[in-house]
Amino acid sequence: MTLPSYAEVRDAAARIAPHARVTPVLRSDLIDARTGASVWFKCENLQRGGAFKFRGATNAVWSLSDEDAARGVVTHSSGNHGNALAMAARTRGIPAHVVVPEGAVKAKVDAIIAAGATIHRCAATTAAREAKAAEVMAATGANLVHPYADARVMAGQGTLVPELLRQAPEIDTILFPVGGGGLAAGCSIAAHGVDPGLALFGAEPEGADDAARSLEADERVGPFTPDTICDGLRTLIGEPNFHALRDHQVRVLRVSDEEVIAAMRLLWSELRVIVEPSSATTLAALSRYPDRFVGRTIGAVITGGNVDLDALPW
Repeated sequence: MTLPSYAEVRDAAARIAPHARVTPVLRSDLIDARTGASVWFKCENLQRGGAFKFRGATNAVWSLSDEDAARGVVTHSSGNHGNALAMAARTRGIPAHVVVPEGAVKAKVDAIIAAGATIHRCAATTAAREAKAAEVMAATGANLVHPYADARVMAGQGTLVPELLRQAPEIDTILFPVGGGGLAAGCSIAAHGVDPGLALFGAEPEGADDAARSLEADERVGPFTPDTICDGLRTLIGEPNFHALRDHQVRVLRVSDEEVIAAMRLLWSELRVIVEPSSATTLAALSRYPDRFVGRTIGAVITGGNVDLDALPW
């Protein structure tokens, strides 16, 4: 699997423009004061489907030839990518199949179903997800749109960076969550396509810190059992995605679940937006490592807002 070029990110931006939203940036004087930085939050929680994933899924769907598109698409996803692919498929009028692992957030699964996809259940392991997706592909002829190790998906995710830099051209640092690495790889390629001098940071939960460990070991680590509330970041980083992070010198910072919860509360109270745990890792990293960011102008990506409100203790 090859990585996309910056030219492919630009092509993706044009391809998804009729479908994706230009999401806003928000700021908070209190958060700036607490972090010692000037922070611009890129609110992909306000993207269609409630997450940045719609960008990559739409680019993948509209990159297909008419013949390939007619067979539909398939993916495996704990929620946001599956919903995004179902929505993107609907914009083209083609079938979508989503393999969903046990334990996925109910609100996210409900959204996938509401978007018109066919659900296929599997065990909550990467191997089970991939095996079930292969089974569905063989049975239906659908095209695989991998949630992160797909150049089309990475290019689509990366489109948020040029958009952000047009909204806040003074930004000198970009900070994003790291899970499978589709967003991280796409953002890294796009950021350095615009300005090779931009500093890049990733945020990752301590209970799913395979990207940080991989970069420390200078090789991709093996399978692991995640233990974090950040359901969108429980996936092992993809092989090409790891290489993108290493090549672009992304520094990945670990945060605790307790810090994530505190960051979610602060974002709710200060920006008045609902964010899911994975999104709050960026603010958690800003709060935990202030020496890394003091004096910087930061573009922090809020990746999604698909919280299961019925599961909250109120």
